[in-house]
Amino acid sequence: MKIAFVGNHKVDFSSETHHCNTLEAMGHQVIRLQEGLIYTDTIYREALKCDMLVFIHTHGVVTRGAYSVSRMFELLKRAGVPTVTYHLDLWLGIGREKDLTTDPFYKTIEYFFTVDKLMADWFNDNTEVKGIYLPAAVYDKECYLHPEPIYKENANKGELLNDIVFVGSKGYHPEWPYRPILIDTLKGHYGDKFHHIGRDGEGAVRGEELNRLYASSKVAVGDTLCIGFNYPYYLSDRIFETTGRGGFMIHPYIEGIHDLFEEGKEIVTYKFNDFEDLFAKVDYYLEHPKEREKIRLAGHERTKRDHTYRNRWEFILKELSK
Repeated sequence: MKIAFVGNHKVDFSSETHHCNTLEAMGHQVIRLQEGLIYTDTIYREALKCDMLVFIHTHGVVTRGAYSVSRMFELLKRAGVPTVTYHLDLWLGIGREKDLTTDPFYKTIEYFFTVDKLMADWFNDNTEVKGIYLPAAVYDKECYLHPEPIYKENANKGELLNDIVFVGSKGYHPEWPYRPILIDTLKGHYGDKFHHIGRDGEGAVRGEELNRLYASSKVAVGDTLCIGFNYPYYLSDRIFETTGRGGFMIHPYIEGIHDLFEEGKEIVTYKFNDFEDLFAKVDYYLEHPKEREKIRLAGHERTKRDHTYRNRWEFILKELSK
């Protein structure tokens, strides 16, 4: 299959780069078109030569050209070229929700695969777009256990370097003040045993070093934007990145998470905003390394089997074949 793919291809760690690499590893030919620099008439001409157009539309990026994006989608539909997007972000309930009514992209693309089930329902109830719920995942090549974890010096033999880590930015969506509270609370409670890994923490870590970080850490605490602490069926890719790269994760409970991982066997959850519950579970698994390791390995195997980008693109292509 030949696929035209609009997205951010400038950096190796973008999800679009990972998607394209995955599709190529599956045997497909991908024509990479850089968002913000490519014009709609060029996208249209390239897509006409392909079996499908994938368009990852970053919030705030404007695509200019001889056609409007909606007109381009209409012309491609007439030509029998499906237009598809797969987004890992949340729109409903935050500032960017207005995009759904002000940007024609969201009413004229043919297939919208989204990690937010409520958004898929919104598409199907309010537009002609086919909304399809599809959880996030991890890039296959980054889904492995690092063979060389780092251990503490002058400590018990085999004791991992880090006790507790949080990986990600502290400054997040303004609609989600829980993230900085979580990080500050963990730091206040655990002191030097806690490490915030991120651009506004102890520095960002990517690639192989991120796998090594997780392998060298006892507990990774997770987070995801959850409006009202009860927004169901939306998980960022953090849970798949952490388990896939070999981390033991304690993640807040969200309705739908147990459809993806088995509680207490592949992942551990705590109640949102209940720090006593979080502390109790962190402390327990710090003191029970054998149980922790069993869950870590099982979570990794589940992610490797069911939650990679290859899994997701196999699903997408199967849906389109219908």
